[in-house]
Amino acid sequence: MTPPTTEPERSVEIEHAYDVDADTAVPDWSALDGVAVVDGPERRSLDAHYIDTVDAGLARRGVAIRRRTGGPDAGWHLKGPLNDEGRVELRWPLGDDATIPDAIRDTAADWATGDLVPLARIRNERDAYTLRDAEGGVIAEFVDDHVIATDVREGTERTWREWEFELGPAAPTDRTRRTALFAAARDIAYAQGARPASSASKLARALGH
Repeated sequence: MTPPTTEPERSVEIEHAYDVDADTAVPDWSALDGVAVVDGPERRSLDAHYIDTVDAGLARRGVAIRRRTGGPDAGWHLKGPLNDEGRVELRWPLGDDATIPDAIRDTAADWATGDLVPLARIRNERDAYTLRDAEGGVIAEFVDDHVIATDVREGTERTWREWEFELGPAAPTDRTRRTALFAAARDIAYAQGARPASSASKLARALGH
């Protein structure tokens, strides 16, 4: 049964990603200016199935559609192209089965048309940490991801580990201060041995890009 048409939840994802080795220690994020409490880790087992048009028209435009189970944001997700610093993400409920909701199809048609078919599967064992200020507001979420990704068109499997640092509701809204926060987080990550991410996203890496 296709889930009923509902207005999706909307958010803007602003994050930086880093590649890390299998044995790299997680940073002490309490050293980041403004962070009073670090909660976690919370273990999440995530399983995401990505779809696209036959010619990968969505991926070529920086758009991703996935059905993800596990974690607090399980559901159907549509991520728009990178715009300035962030990507708009729309989320619909999972529904009773894996049937693609009509709302997803209609929204995807803004970027590419044609049948939607399986593109990739990304399984991820994630340890999530919440970085809070003195008032309890969420400055950022840091996640430590161990990824197994399959390009279902070719049957190619790839594995890697990466970190993501994503801004939360209590992060600075001023661009200058936000840039400074990311720079400070980058310095802490690099000091632990992290490197710039080798791909633009997990999906891109799953597809060998």
